[in-house]
Order: sequence, then structure tokens, then C-alpha cells
Amino acid sequence: MSLNRWKYGFVALVTAALTGCSLVDENLSDCETDYHIDYELRLVTNMTTELQTQLSTQVELTPVATALQNHLKGVFTDYAHDVDLSFYDVAEDSLRLHHETHIMDANQSSYTLFIPVRKYMHVAVANLQPMLPDGSSAPAELVLKDDEKCHRARLDLVVNSTKNIVLSQTSGVFSARLPMDIKDGVDQQFDVKLYMVNCASALVLDTLGSHIKDIKVLASGFANGFNLADSTYSFTFNPQVRADEVKVGDGQFVCFCAVTLPSMDSDATKSIINTDDPYIAQPAEESLWKYSVYTTCEDGSVTETILGVKLPLRASQFKMIRAKIQLDGSVAPREPFVGASVTLNWNDGPSWEIDF
Repeated sequence: MSLNRWKYGFVALVTAALTGCSLVDENLSDCETDYHIDYELRLVTNMTTELQTQLSTQVELTPVATALQNHLKGVFTDYAHDVDLSFYDVAEDSLRLHHETHIMDANQSSYTLFIPVRKYMHVAVANLQPMLPDGSSAPAELVLKDDEKCHRARLDLVVNSTKNIVLSQTSGVFSARLPMDIKDGVDQQFDVKLYMVNCASALVLDTLGSHIKDIKVLASGFANGFNLADSTYSFTFNPQVRADEVKVGDGQFVCFCAVTLPSMDSDATKSIINTDDPYIAQPAEESLWKYSVYTTCEDGSVTETILGVKLPLRASQFKMIRAKIQLDGSVAPREPFVGASVTLNWNDGPSWEIDF
């Protein structure tokens, strides 16, 4: 399968101003010099290919593709609002030696840093300050924690609920790390690739003939944190992500979308077809993430359907699940890698008071 990829990365061009510091001081760590750094964003994602593959066969699904592209334009984009730059000691306890934040508002920008000549581990994070359509700041979705030391620095989900229910993220968040040996009196160029930390999925439901009064969707099975030093994800608890309804008009299709951190992976999902493509995988034996769909029927009863997905959802990936709502409110998935578990009259049970 050929992929139409959007590309963007992160390039740092570091040029040292010649100060002659090393001629009078052999301790280069005490020699502070101006360094000019250029940052450029690039992205690789499968979103265009996924939309074309899933939605191109039915004309009535065209509004769904348009609505999803518009809904996710702030996630899969080559635009960074803000950037956080940290330079850590490579010895002892990896303490942060220099820290700057900038409003970038572009896909590339330049900054001049005044830092001592020495070896660093450079860590950059972009888009931690989500913006609303009117230009105002939105509540933080991922926050830096313990970032005074490189080996402890991480991104954590912001959870404002005792039930671990979180909102779908609104921005693509990106991170990079690179060892930098900054030398006195030498022009240097560093090529840093900035990788997308989060991802997105969508659930498209065919409601024709179902007479459903209401639908609510939660997504789960995703990481709750990201470790900056080694680009690994934390699964210390299971956040329940409230999927956003994406308005697609008055047709038969209803769409929900969740922007999250990635799911767990499995050895069984590793590709045997093309190991160079991060979006091709074989199904695992058990589901790796899921959608919980709650449909309210005409008689007021609520049906719960758990859609378990056996393919991983990886960083920068977009995945779509299509399904049909039945007369009893149950949801039947189209894809063979998605299983379904149904509970009728779910609101008669002890767990029906979930706060959406």
C-alpha cells in the first residue's frame, strides 16, 4: 500500500560566534557564547491515505472525510504555536543547565542562545499550549513534569476527574532529543528530527434505520504519559477519553473522534510485510485499545457496546473504525480486526452513572 505522507521535522543549525574564549581559558564549560539555532517542522502521517481508503467507496461519506480533516487540522499540521527548549548535563544527574520557551507561531523560526561551550543533551517539545479558534489559550492537555533532570522529564496527561475521564486533545504535540557537543570557535550544524507524540482515531457509525435518540463514546487503552529521555510511553493508569462528536450534517452517518497518546503495542502486531512502514501491523490476539459506545434507544434504555481493536494506534497515526448501529442499539463493526461485546439495558446495571 502506498502512503501519501505529510512530512515535517525539526532542524537545528547552530553557529558559534567566534569569541576567542578558548585562547584565554582552557575550561570551555565557562565560556559562554552566542549560538544561532534554526528550527523547522516536518510531519509524517497516514491520515490522507486512511481517509481515502476508508471513505472513497461511498459518495455519501464524502462529508465525513471533509469534517474529519477540518476537525483535525490543528493536530496534523506543520504549525507550532510554542516551543520549549532544554539543555541538560550529560554527566552525573542529568541536571538542566539551560532552559528557554518561545512563542513560535510558524513552521520554522530562529533563536539566539547564550550558553557555555560543552556537551549537552538537547530536548525540545512543541505545542504544549493549545489554542482555541478565537486565538485564546485553551486548558493544558499535556504538561511537563520533573523536567529539571533529563532522565525524569516526562509529559503527563491532565486529568480533572476522579474517574480518569479526560478530554480529547486539540493539538499535535511533538518532541525531539539530540546529543550536542558545542565547541568553541567552530561552526556546527545539528539535524534534529521532531517526532509527533500523540495520534488520533475516529469512529464512523451508520445510523440508518436504528432510531437511536443519543450516542456517547469513550476511548480507552492509551498511554497516560511520555518519557522524554527515551521516547517511551507510560501506562500507569487507563485514561477514559471523551470522544468529540464531529458534525457531518443530517445524513445517516455520525462521527466521533479522539486525539490521544498511543496504545500499547504487541509483538504480534509487528509487520511481516513492510517493516519500514510504521502504520502496517498484524492483529494481536487480544484488543489493544477500545471504543465504548453508549446508545440511547427509543424506549429510553441504554445499550453498551465495547469495540476492541486488535491493531495498535501509534504516534502520528490516524485510524478509522466503521460500524453499523442495530435496532437494539448494539454496534456491529465492519473491520475484521475489531471485536464487539454488547450489554443490553446497560443503564439497569450498577455502572450506568458514568459522567460524560
